[in-house]
Amino acid sequence: MTLKEKLQSKLKGAGKVTVLGVGSQLRADDAAGMLVASYLQKSCKKYPQAENLQILFGETAPENLTGEIKAFKPTHLIIVDAADTGKRAGTALIMEPGELAGISFCTHQLPMNILTDYLLKSFKCEIIIVGIQPKTLVFGKSVSRSVKAAAKEISATIKSIILTSARGVLA
Repeated sequence: MTLKEKLQSKLKGAGKVTVLGVGSQLRADDAAGMLVASYLQKSCKKYPQAENLQILFGETAPENLTGEIKAFKPTHLIIVDAADTGKRAGTALIMEPGELAGISFCTHQLPMNILTDYLLKSFKCEIIIVGIQPKTLVFGKSVSRSVKAAAKEISATIKSIILTSARGVLA
C-alpha cells in the first residue's frame, strides 16, 4: 500500500484535522516535519473554509502545543517528523503510536511515544505519525533534496486527501 493509500485510509471520515510539524530547522533534515507544515500552510491559505484544519509548528518541543491541540478537538492528528527508520533518505513511513519504541526520532525534549500516549489519554482522536528518513542532521546544514521532495509530496498528499475526502475538511 502506498503512503497516499495509507493516509486516505487513516483519514477516512475526518472531521477536524491537526497537522503537527516537529523538528529543528537548525539541523538539516530534522526540519522535515516543519517543512511539511509550512508547505501545507502556504498551499491551504486560499481556502477560507480551512477552519477545520489546524496546522501547528511544534519545533523541538511539540508537547508545548498539547493544550492547543486539545482545545481544537481534532478527529485526526497527523504528526510529521524526521525519524531514523534505516530506510533511504526521504522515505516516508506511517507508524502507529504503539510502534514507536524501535524508531529513533531526532531532537525532542520529550520522546514521541510519551507525547502520543499523553494525547491519547487526554482526548479521543486518531493519531497518524509520518516519519521521514533524514539524510543528515548536521547542525547548520541545509535540508537535503530528498527530504525536501518528500516534504512537498507529503504536504500535497495531505492537502489532496483532505480536499477530496467525503466529509471534506476543507471542501
